[in-house]
Amino acid sequence: MKRFTPFAGPVNTRPRGWIAALPFILVTLILGACYACVAGRLPERLATHFAADGRPDGYSSPQGFLSACLAGLLVLGVGLGLFVRRGLPARAGRWMVAMAYFTAVCLGWASVTTLLGNARGGDPVGLRLPAWQVAVMLGAGLVAGALGWLLAGAEPEASRPQGGTVRRLDLPAGTRAGWSRTVSSPLMALLAAAMMCAGVLLGMFAGWVGGAVMLLGGLTVAVHCSVRVTVDRRGLSLTPTLLPVPLHRIPLAKVVEATSRRIGALAEYGGWGYRIQPGRSGLLLRSGEGMVLRLTSGREFVVTVDDSATAAALLNTYLDRHRSGEGS
Repeated sequence: MKRFTPFAGPVNTRPRGWIAALPFILVTLILGACYACVAGRLPERLATHFAADGRPDGYSSPQGFLSACLAGLLVLGVGLGLFVRRGLPARAGRWMVAMAYFTAVCLGWASVTTLLGNARGGDPVGLRLPAWQVAVMLGAGLVAGALGWLLAGAEPEASRPQGGTVRRLDLPAGTRAGWSRTVSSPLMALLAAAMMCAGVLLGMFAGWVGGAVMLLGGLTVAVHCSVRVTVDRRGLSLTPTLLPVPLHRIPLAKVVEATSRRIGALAEYGGWGYRIQPGRSGLLLRSGEGMVLRLTSGREFVVTVDDSATAAALLNTYLDRHRSGEGS
């Protein structure tokens, strides 16, 4: 049987995954070179964490500090590179690249400054971190984030859905079709990146137990902030773009009818994410166009995604085939 996928979205021609990973590669090389230059002047105990007043309150060995920094840069570089590469929409992907550049420069700046400060000699207890250095670090990060935004480049806007709701898709008898789109939340993606960055910093300077918890939370948010919505002859499935395992699946036999309409995540469901309310539930990563499934249980399931009218029409076509016996 012939199989095709209608209404494909725009294709991103820039290697954004490598663009997002590039600053972490450069910072890793710079940090390694800096460590090689000052290794002979470092004390056995480094001041690696500083309180709000600039006084050190955490210490580590030179080898332990370098290993933690390199591991954090590696995890973030690979994670953000893969996350951007897995087909985020134009605006979300661009924000993630900017966040990658900001994070890499801030981490690199803090690590190199710590090494150079400890290499001056003397008791590390007397080392201080002036507030102006933190301000310079953040400024450099913002400049790097702007550079990442420019390097990521813009993409053509996806085609706008036509007015009205398509109820059926005209497929030739015996022909199968599949529909798939990705929906993402830039705010959740930024939250995930911030949590993972905080987890690395906690692990480096405060202990890996708290850092691991924060990293796990960031990874959990990352898994849910970008989802591939698929409609085919089996029904509806929601699969995280970072994992091959479906997050949620609704078989065709449990669906009564599919429609498309505009959905207000905050006004109708009180927020974003996976929402559960009496008589209805759904995945709402943004407000706007969405698909609404009326289920055999009497409940309603919604998912906000572009081109939902086509998805609903295809699902209704498969429902007709299933009820007529063709689907069996």
